[in-house]
Amino acid sequence: MTQKDITFVADFLTEHFNEAPELYNRKGKYFNVERVGQYLKDEDDDLVSPPNTEGNQWFNFLKNSTHLKESPLLFPYYPEKSLHFVKRQMEGVIDQCLQKPADVIGKSVHQAVSMSLYKTSQSEDSTPQLFKLPFLWNDKTSNIHYILFTILENSISKIHILRRHTDTSRSVSNGILAVEFGNFLNSSVNESSDSRCYSCLDAHFYDDETVTVVLKESVEQEGKERVLAQLPLS
Repeated sequence: MTQKDITFVADFLTEHFNEAPELYNRKGKYFNVERVGQYLKDEDDDLVSPPNTEGNQWFNFLKNSTHLKESPLLFPYYPEKSLHFVKRQMEGVIDQCLQKPADVIGKSVHQAVSMSLYKTSQSEDSTPQLFKLPFLWNDKTSNIHYILFTILENSISKIHILRRHTDTSRSVSNGILAVEFGNFLNSSVNESSDSRCYSCLDAHFYDDETVTVVLKESVEQEGKERVLAQLPLS
């Protein structure tokens, strides 16, 4: 140890382990314990040296507030207990708060519909990631859920739109459909159908009536064109 280390330990002992006659009656408690360490002990015993809350602005504020003093929203303070005790108390309260919603939500969730989007090989190792960029949108005006996604295998120029009514007992027309971009941006009917083919990089709902998509040219060449398009959902 260096002289600096020894000085540090000596100062620590001098500050925290002065004799404390008022503690002589407690078995084995003849000195003030280190004030930080006592909060970290995993035991339910009272602190040997509880903090002095006199002049604390927060406690004074609570004491003078008629509404907050007995508020159930404020976690109770245990000035005589360690942090481990308070942690266990808080965990118990949180578990109690979350248990009922978990039971209710768990019992209310059920499968509304099932549809096959694509088939893959039996081997999980060789299964590619075919489902891409799912984006969810809730139209609160018409109470309809939307999901935008693409399937990469053989329809890179298509974006799929799945929609379901929030009331699972009701159905909507065209529950799932695909929009194909292909060569719709060709400026002339004379252009080759293969010369300007576009695929979807990303898609999000802009609002309840508009979908925003980012497209790129599918042709393998430098300087691929990128297009930001807004499409009316209708």
